[in-house]
Amino acid sequence: PTDPAYIVYTSGTTGRPKGVVTTHQNVAAQITALTTAWAWRESDRILHTLPLHHIHGLVNALACALWSGAACEFGPGAPAATWERLASGDVTLFMAVPTVYARLIRAWEDAPRSTRQRWTRGARQLRLMVSGSAALPAATFHRWREITGHTLLERYGMTEIGMALSNPLEGERRARHVGHPLPGVEVRIVDGDGRPVAAGEQGEIVVRGPQVFREYWQRPAETEASFRDGWFLTGDEGRVGDGGHYRILGRRSVDIVKTGGYKVSALEVEELYRTHGGVRDLAVVGVPDPEWGERICAAWVPADGFGSVDGPALGAWGKERLAPYKVPQVFLRVSSLPRNAMGKVRKDAVARMFMPSAADRGEPEARPRRAASPDRGTPDPHPNEEPA
Repeated sequence: PTDPAYIVYTSGTTGRPKGVVTTHQNVAAQITALTTAWAWRESDRILHTLPLHHIHGLVNALACALWSGAACEFGPGAPAATWERLASGDVTLFMAVPTVYARLIRAWEDAPRSTRQRWTRGARQLRLMVSGSAALPAATFHRWREITGHTLLERYGMTEIGMALSNPLEGERRARHVGHPLPGVEVRIVDGDGRPVAAGEQGEIVVRGPQVFREYWQRPAETEASFRDGWFLTGDEGRVGDGGHYRILGRRSVDIVKTGGYKVSALEVEELYRTHGGVRDLAVVGVPDPEWGERICAAWVPADGFGSVDGPALGAWGKERLAPYKVPQVFLRVSSLPRNAMGKVRKDAVARMFMPSAADRGEPEARPRRAASPDRGTPDPHPNEEPA
């Protein structure tokens, strides 16, 4: 059981991909936790549209189906074709990343009324729909429920640990939250010294249990640095709210922006701006700045029919809803956001859009404007909040 079962590489969205050595014992623990929590059964049939080089597709969808004796159908990737299979009446489970759910929503909205009604009726017959691999926007969460009647089950995990947290199969599923620890998994939120923080306080998520990987392939120093007193350091920032519900604030390396003495969750800012009618998609990054430490920058994709929306308008809109120090100082209009195969935004590529070197700016439509551009806002630290 302690022999390696496979090596899966991390997504590499925050750095060079690492080979995660996972043992047979680890895999068994990961599968057992999910099949128990999500009540997998032999009669299930999952529509599988995920890549197999990632644990979402490899473990959560495929391995859990095989372990349970359920059917696993490898489906089409096109939104309309996916809808047809979901509406077929014989699929009971579906798992996807938030980007896929957003595309399915757009396909549904563009379809004729009779087709929408048929797709909705069929989708309501599934017993469970799961979202993961990236933060699920609240707007997508609520819109999917309006269309299908399903409250998406969001969970949290990593290549190194499998799944650690999950909203419940039965009971309340909260938008922007990832639920509670799965069976057999220990999870804590700790400060910089490894001490557990009080409920509601922000800190690093650490995980312990039989599902945690053995080592990074041929990287002993990085393996050692990833553990403290038997706990795996995820590198993700989070907090626990009322009822013990966990919320992910983002990767410490790319999603926590340190600006002017404050710590800002990029995911929180992104979540808000995705509710703006003129914004179809948006990514927030921190870019080195000699005055602020990091300046908050946002690359955004305009929604159809909102050509008049610009950076100053977005900045003013944000200041009405956020502490001013959380409002992006630079807005960059782009045609699309760079993503990896799992639909995760490549924030390293987004950050390069704002770098001074012309070689790093990417495609012409992604180039940042000069300092005199109306898309550059003026930072305004909030006078009533203490820096983190």
